[in-house]
Amino acid sequence: MGNILVAYFSASGVTEKVADKLAKEIGADLFEIEPKIPYSDADLDWMDKKSRSSVEMNDRKSRPAIRSRVGDFGQYEIIFLGFPVWWYRQPSIIDTFLEAYDFSGKRIVPFATSGGSPIGSAGNNIQALAPAAKVEEGKRFMAGVSGRMLADWASEWL
Repeated sequence: MGNILVAYFSASGVTEKVADKLAKEIGADLFEIEPKIPYSDADLDWMDKKSRSSVEMNDRKSRPAIRSRVGDFGQYEIIFLGFPVWWYRQPSIIDTFLEAYDFSGKRIVPFATSGGSPIGSAGNNIQALAPAAKVEEGKRFMAGVSGRMLADWASEWL
């Protein structure tokens, strides 16, 4: 299935595990959206209003730099886009990713990880940033989701 990509950002490793399971289950390519400057534990302290993540999320124009690019992005028709839920939406680095590529005619299927927060406004935000794409309704998963559950969910778009 060379036309499917699982692209993800993971701050703590939880989203990475889910993305890896999903990619293996559906035979997709895997791409990690890595920040050019990695996040430290202090950067991720959402209780600190001056932490890097808090500052980024409070500024909707914030676009953290990404370390690398997807090779031959044009080959992908379906992009499963994974991220942790930050402030009831996708992290700002996902906005950077969405603005870095032409999503015309592509299908984006968001998935998020969180212990309890819903995926929130992520779908609408993603559609606004990639208006020429078809953005499907996203789903939130817990850390321990099974590969079978991910494959069953993803089968709708395969």
